[in-house]
Amino acid sequence: MNAPFSLSAGMLRQADLNDPAECARIEAFVAAHAEGSLFHRPAWLRAVERGTGQRSIGLLAEQGAGIAGWLPLSEMHSPVFGRALVSSPFAVGGGALAASDGVALRLTAASEELALRWSCATVELRGGPVPWHWTRQADSHCGFIAPLADDDEAQLLAIPRKQRAEVRKGLAVDLTIRVGRGEADRASHYAVYAESVRNLGTPVFPRSLFDAMMDEFGEDVDILTIQHHGAPVASVLSFYDRGAVMPYWGGGTLAARGLRANDRMYFELMLHARRRGCTHFDFGRSKTDSGAYHFKRNWGFAPEPLLYGTWSAPGAPARDVDPTSDRHAARIALWKRLPLPVANRIGPLIARGLG
Repeated sequence: MNAPFSLSAGMLRQADLNDPAECARIEAFVAAHAEGSLFHRPAWLRAVERGTGQRSIGLLAEQGAGIAGWLPLSEMHSPVFGRALVSSPFAVGGGALAASDGVALRLTAASEELALRWSCATVELRGGPVPWHWTRQADSHCGFIAPLADDDEAQLLAIPRKQRAEVRKGLAVDLTIRVGRGEADRASHYAVYAESVRNLGTPVFPRSLFDAMMDEFGEDVDILTIQHHGAPVASVLSFYDRGAVMPYWGGGTLAARGLRANDRMYFELMLHARRRGCTHFDFGRSKTDSGAYHFKRNWGFAPEPLLYGTWSAPGAPARDVDPTSDRHAARIALWKRLPLPVANRIGPLIARGLG
């Protein structure tokens, strides 16, 4: 798909993400589109490529001198999980942005052709219009978004009673809150996050992915860390987009539970985000009926089903990256028992291909 082909009165082609002018045009298109998100931005794709080595691309529909549609994609390659084109990788959202559903569906059809050319067995869309012949999933994941309150006390009272009691316990502990973007913040966050996901049985993403996101998004991303006697016990890397804060990669150490550090962390992030001018708290996605799903409901967030779509090449099964599937149960149980230094050394080699 190096050459353009006809799209009504315009054309569709692969975007040149090495061209700053092209990226600026796409960024402007995403910003102006009602359904645009940070996961559609070329900056997200650049961070993925720089942080994981997975090739980022995208399909661009043009009509006249303007952009009619955009489909961000990355080529995910893993010896464990196979090859796939994903929109968008390491994201909760994505899919085609277009002036009409017709243009969006032409972009998704073109992604099938691109996948076959690049020997990718699967295309995954995390949002946007899904073609009728693709596998559609509206019950696998839910998103959680709610407005922020007008002041600190109102924010506390907006939390349901049982969860509010946990937050109050965290407020009673001598914990220190630090917000920043520097090396110390990044190192603390990665140490806490790596321990947290190991305890869940999941390989940790490369730290280079987090560094690349921090560098690409600048002031639109920061890290909030909870410390106890100077030691980080909970930390979250959050994005700020369209008036919402999105706690994205976060976790806590084993000590965090007794200290209620995770509860304190999310509450402090709500207060911090409002002071930054945010109006909404986007708790991200969770697997339906999972522990994280119920944790977010306990905070008073209503689940909203997310529509995802998957296409597989003829005769090829879709890749399985679902951590709750039976196929991965034994691997997860084994991973939980790995010494943390070992998990941190080999985890990024595996996780870079999850996307």
